[in-house]
Formats: sequence, structure tokens, C-alpha cells
Amino acid sequence: MQGFVKFNKGVMSMPKPIKAWLFVLIFFNGFTPILFLHHTEAQATLAAIFGAALLMSFLTARFGFTRILGLGHILWIPLVGWLAMRLNQIPPDDSFGLWVRGVIVVNSLSLIMDIIDVIRYARGDHKELVPDL
Repeated sequence: MQGFVKFNKGVMSMPKPIKAWLFVLIFFNGFTPILFLHHTEAQATLAAIFGAALLMSFLTARFGFTRILGLGHILWIPLVGWLAMRLNQIPPDDSFGLWVRGVIVVNSLSLIMDIIDVIRYARGDHKELVPDL
């Protein structure tokens, strides 16, 4: 529980542009899937974001609010791959199809940033991203 609280305090203390990006991630992965809950893709996306939240809480408790949190989105790798493989079965011109494509784009961009963060952490950048948490 302590990791969950610290993680959320860290998120709320981030600069506005980062908070805006996090809102985009939560919008595509946490809110919008509820509209398409009868689709397996939406269920998988919600499962992945809940898994990420649990993993990030654990990572924060263990390593602090550091760049290692990029590992929290590791479940998005198989999610993005699976969604991409299903694109030929999902119409591109309806709201569901647009949402699936949006998730692929947004999560792929996030994964690029996450990989950079994890590499930086592995190279020794272990400082807290938000001081005084």
C-alpha cells in the first residue's frame, strides 16, 4: 500500500506536460476501454493497465519513484503486438477501430520512453524523479 501511495504522490507532483501525457495514457487504456467492454481487446487493455498499476506500485515500494518505473508498462509489449496482429479484423473507420489504433500508437510511444528510462536506470540514474516524496 505504501508503494501505491508514494507512486500516486509522485505522479501528482510531476510537471504539467508529463501529467498531460499520463492523462492521455489513462484515457486510452483506462477510461475508453469501458465503452468497448464487450470486446476482448478492451478487456485485455484494462487488464494490462491494472497490471501496470500493481507493478508500478511494487516497483515504487522497492526502488522509489525512479526511472525503473518504465518496467511497469512491460505488459504493453504483448498487448501492442496482439492488437497490431488483429488490425486486419478490426474496421479502421468506426470508433472501436480508431480506439484500437490509438492504443497501439500511444502505448508504443510510451514504451519508447519507458525503454529509455529503464536504460538510464540500468546505467546508474537511480535518483528520485520527484524530490521529497
